[in-house]
Amino acid sequence: MAVNSPLPVAAELKPVNGIEIGFAEAGIKKPNRKDVLIMKLAPTATVAGVFTTNRFCAAPVQVSQANLAAAADSAGAAPIRALVVNTGNANAGTGESGLAKAQQTCAALAGLLGCNAQQILPFSTGVILEPLPVEKIVAALPAAIANLKQDNWFNAAEAIMTTDTQPKAVSRSVTIGGHAVTMTGISKGAGMIRPNMATMLGYLAFDARVAQPVLDELVRHAADHSFNCITIDGDTSTNDSFMLIATGAGTLEVNDAASPDYAALRDAVTGVSTNLAQQIIRDGEGATKFITITVEGGASVLECRKIAYSIAHSPLVKTAFFASDPNLGRILAAIGYAGVDDLDVGKLDLYLDDVWVAKNGGRNPDYQEADGQRVMKQSEITVRVTLGRGASAATVWTCDLSHDYVTINADYRS
Repeated sequence: MAVNSPLPVAAELKPVNGIEIGFAEAGIKKPNRKDVLIMKLAPTATVAGVFTTNRFCAAPVQVSQANLAAAADSAGAAPIRALVVNTGNANAGTGESGLAKAQQTCAALAGLLGCNAQQILPFSTGVILEPLPVEKIVAALPAAIANLKQDNWFNAAEAIMTTDTQPKAVSRSVTIGGHAVTMTGISKGAGMIRPNMATMLGYLAFDARVAQPVLDELVRHAADHSFNCITIDGDTSTNDSFMLIATGAGTLEVNDAASPDYAALRDAVTGVSTNLAQQIIRDGEGATKFITITVEGGASVLECRKIAYSIAHSPLVKTAFFASDPNLGRILAAIGYAGVDDLDVGKLDLYLDDVWVAKNGGRNPDYQEADGQRVMKQSEITVRVTLGRGASAATVWTCDLSHDYVTINADYRS
């Protein structure tokens, strides 16, 4: 089960005016499970997204990117009206046939909603290199439309799960410039997580009206400070997508990224995004520990991130955490091969929570292994590295690597 991450409570997930959610059971991979999701948007909504940079990006990613670009080019004349998500099949590595099936899904939903196919954004998650059973998805769309309602967020979170052990969702209400704003988001992911823009799948809606260029900037900021700071296994998915939906159904209007209202909205959206991203790490496949890695005193944020990710991706470091084994020289080794060629290790300090492990590049004379093991046994651990090179810092979140991770991925298709 997820590390210190309670199940979302359906009644605590706030409806967002301007978005309705419906789901269905299409039997894509397994019977009797929610595996198709529709999000129907108000005509006032604006939508922005960031997507995987994997060159083998999935067919629905390509179609969504194209449809978002078309909506922007039309200057709002043909806004995005709905999102459709399926789990159980990624529709990735499927070539022209996969593109045609993603477009077929869009056309089918557009026909039912009375809009055009370019106003639909498709998303898929699941097994790569398998043909999409588009007939099952199309057949399930009427049922998903039939149960469209505003308070379906918990069902939505369940409908996008794959190897997740629990749904991931969060809501928040804030007041910005005297206006009440409601935001609710969901995400999914437990393996193949090292986003290079976002997460496996994430959707966050709020009821403010936000100009398209401002929303485009907001989604990049939120992703860079949340989903782009997590890793489970170092693998960037073919299907990663993170979408912001400003429904325009509330009273707050933000048209300028230099305004105080934008700054407040940015911080609130980033906070919800961070919560969703951390829920993914806490539910990492086989995870038993949630690990925060902070690198401080760097010459740039980029080099701090390189070092943080080098630690977070090391199988030796991650298995040591799983075993509660304070073999902490593995962390120093990961720092050393991170690719910061002019790093002066003689200035480096390493801390494990409150324990000062390495001082000036060597073992702290006062360090006792019993202190390190005390921290390693915790379910939540912070690794802090100080470089003594500048004022930049970066934080990433990861988990340990257990026997169950191997089992889950060895059995994934069975």
